[in-house]
Amino acid sequence: MSRSNPSRSALREFLASESAGGMLLIFAAILAMIVANSPLGAIYHDAIHAVTGPVLTDKLGPMTVHLWINDGLMAIFFLLVGLEIKREFVDGRLASWDRRRLPFIAAAAGMAVPAAIYMGFAGSDPGLAQGWAIPAATDIAFAMGVLALLGRRAPTSLKLFLVTVAIVDDMGAVAIIALFYTAKINLLALAAAAVILGVMFAMGRMRVRSLPLYLLMFAFLWYAMLLSGVHATIAGVLAAMAIPFDRTPGAPDSTTSPLHRLEHGLHPWVAFAIVPLFGFANAGVDISGLTTEQIFAPLPLGIAAGLFIGKQIGIFGSVWLAVKLGIAGRLRGATWLQVYGVAMLCGIGFTMSLFIGGLAFPGDPLLVEEAKIGILMGSLAAALAGYAVLRLAPLHPDHDATERRSDAEIAADGDVRDTSENRAMAG
Repeated sequence: MSRSNPSRSALREFLASESAGGMLLIFAAILAMIVANSPLGAIYHDAIHAVTGPVLTDKLGPMTVHLWINDGLMAIFFLLVGLEIKREFVDGRLASWDRRRLPFIAAAAGMAVPAAIYMGFAGSDPGLAQGWAIPAATDIAFAMGVLALLGRRAPTSLKLFLVTVAIVDDMGAVAIIALFYTAKINLLALAAAAVILGVMFAMGRMRVRSLPLYLLMFAFLWYAMLLSGVHATIAGVLAAMAIPFDRTPGAPDSTTSPLHRLEHGLHPWVAFAIVPLFGFANAGVDISGLTTEQIFAPLPLGIAAGLFIGKQIGIFGSVWLAVKLGIAGRLRGATWLQVYGVAMLCGIGFTMSLFIGGLAFPGDPLLVEEAKIGILMGSLAAALAGYAVLRLAPLHPDHDATERRSDAEIAADGDVRDTSENRAMAG
């Protein structure tokens, strides 16, 4: 795996790695389904749940391959998510309220409407109500992988809109996990986590820039969070907030900034190893004995409808309304039909939805499997429909000129100046 170059634009590298990583994730999910429904299915399940470590906490019991992936490696995924959130808010496309407005509106509606649709299907059953957040998340990698199949037909403004909405969406998912999917709290362990995090922030104030030291503290923070009852992956986002970085407005990323160096270093490992491994370990559902009654049960149907119908209604509807009310400008170089296609792609909730599904129904493997079926159905429908709409949609009349301008802006300072037609023309 090649080393990333911090002097490159994080934006260009992010789009490239997420697109390629998303295609690998698609392959991993398909492979998991094939293996789980083949004569190797029993070996697959035994290998994933094989005991491979000590008892780190009584709640989880002996560590298995599945636990190491979901509670360990995914903490690194959340660390990268946290780094991206921090960079975007302080020195990126979410650095001002003017630029946050549309992604926040779209992400909020794109989480609320799917949750409401899910509750309409499954909320009447108290045992299923806690799954309301499963269809609320968007998978950046998977959606970018589908966009990559479109090549230059996908406008840069749509890619950046998808990325920013998904980053805000990730913030919401992290908050949901921390607030609604937290078990009994161990106050002593939580206090220890707070002390460790305080030390990390103090290191930043003292201008400590050693990444190995921060990563060591991250490991301690992860274990304290694991013991606390708050899901251990939240440690990744919290640790990211403490990593110092040098702001580089209007210029490529700093080669000495700890956050930039860590973000560039983690991208290939997360995109090409951790996320596909998570997908392979969690997407393997045995559908050999699946009946129509099981497919259309309230849980899978509610999740699938939330992802496929809820996301496109929430995101496209909120964007259209925001533009019509003058709250935000239209995405430059993109038609309304293309915006609708991307709103459909936001219904791909694979990685985060699978993750939340496991948290929503702990100790009930049958419901977890039903949730996976709904996630796979909704995500597949969103991917196919979104791709078809974007593939067949006519290009914006200014598509080529807008793409050349976006390429020039990224080459000049690592980012586009704006994705809104109104503000771009005003400038």
